[in-house]
Amino acid sequence: MKKKITPAQNSANMKNPNNGTNGTNRQYDQNQGNRGKQMNPNQQKA
Repeated sequence: MKKKITPAQNSANMKNPNNGTNGTNRQYDQNQGNRGKQMNPNQQKA
């Protein structure tokens, strides 16, 4: 079972790319995926 992540940990994880390691954390990946979608010039406005 996964551990619960507090809002403070989540906000810190979204800014942490884990440079120097061979992976990233899930919150960072999800945040960057959404950012890329929002910044895509071909994205249709809702």
